[in-house]
Amino acid sequence: MEIDEIYMRRALQLAAAGKGWASPNPMVGAVIVCDGKIIGEGYHRRFGGPHAEVNAINSVVDKSFLRESTMYVTLEPCAHYGKTPPCANLIVDVGIPRVVIGSVDPFSKVGGRGIGILREAGIEVSVGVLEHECRELNVKFMTAHTRRSPYVTLKWAQSSDGFTDSIRNSGTQAQRFSTSLSSVAVHALRADNDVILTGAGTVIADNPRLDVRLIDGRSPRIAVLDRRGRCDASSHVFEREGTIYFTSVVRRDLPDGVVQVEMPLGAGLDFVLDYLYRCGAVSVLVEAGATLLKSFIEAGLWDKARIEIAPFALGENGVGRMLIPKGTLTESTLDGNTVITVSN
Repeated sequence: MEIDEIYMRRALQLAAAGKGWASPNPMVGAVIVCDGKIIGEGYHRRFGGPHAEVNAINSVVDKSFLRESTMYVTLEPCAHYGKTPPCANLIVDVGIPRVVIGSVDPFSKVGGRGIGILREAGIEVSVGVLEHECRELNVKFMTAHTRRSPYVTLKWAQSSDGFTDSIRNSGTQAQRFSTSLSSVAVHALRADNDVILTGAGTVIADNPRLDVRLIDGRSPRIAVLDRRGRCDASSHVFEREGTIYFTSVVRRDLPDGVVQVEMPLGAGLDFVLDYLYRCGAVSVLVEAGATLLKSFIEAGLWDKARIEIAPFALGENGVGRMLIPKGTLTESTLDGNTVITVSN
């Protein structure tokens, strides 16, 4: 294995520690090497905080070694002022003579500009070391900024005969498919997305909180698609500051913190995704009933589906039947349930 790959693998390990916290920024790791020894390491810990390159440089005890070092970074250093100053400029200022980059940043405000700044300053730059691994680590970020639309994950649980719920009276709790352990995995999935999108039917029937409670992670922003304005204003989804409410019926009874987005006549799911992307969402988790899930599948507006299958059938009591969508499929077991992941 080439020496550059060894240090890039370490940078990838560091980058993964930002999972669930860095988005909508990418997960990035950085390693600084001098005379065959690692003298500094860092990763992007959370959105709004210092980037990996800054943390790595700050971790170096004797800054004079920086002028004889190589920095390994999984993604092209940023070249614009956002929450923090440009990392490319910082690398130039501290005098690092060589930078090895895993992947170019597809974000429109970077997109090669960071590499250009480094090379114009006379820094030796190598690009593409473990590029596939670096891109896969941030597949949601890469996909979203390449096509300018969020990476969409569909999530549902069902019985062995394909039903997502059972016939129930008003006020009756939803059919439970997940176990205590698999519920933790669901909360980890929530924490790894910027927005959870649900529909009016789910809000009315289940009044979900759609937050992260079972792990240490952030709760994503909530978006509700309710064209006819049917959701009760006291629903839990409206308790979260900044909930986005897509509707054709502008309402006066919702809390002040709810962002109401009026949908034009004929607007569809592409309108919803475009709005969420312009709000900064890189990834959207659709956690909804069969009707909305099928709409995404039929429109082809999805990237991955996670389906949890419980080992029992509902038969005549089942409603909301779903079919496994076509795509590249992987299968695993979790606490007695089967978990299928399909990539579109």
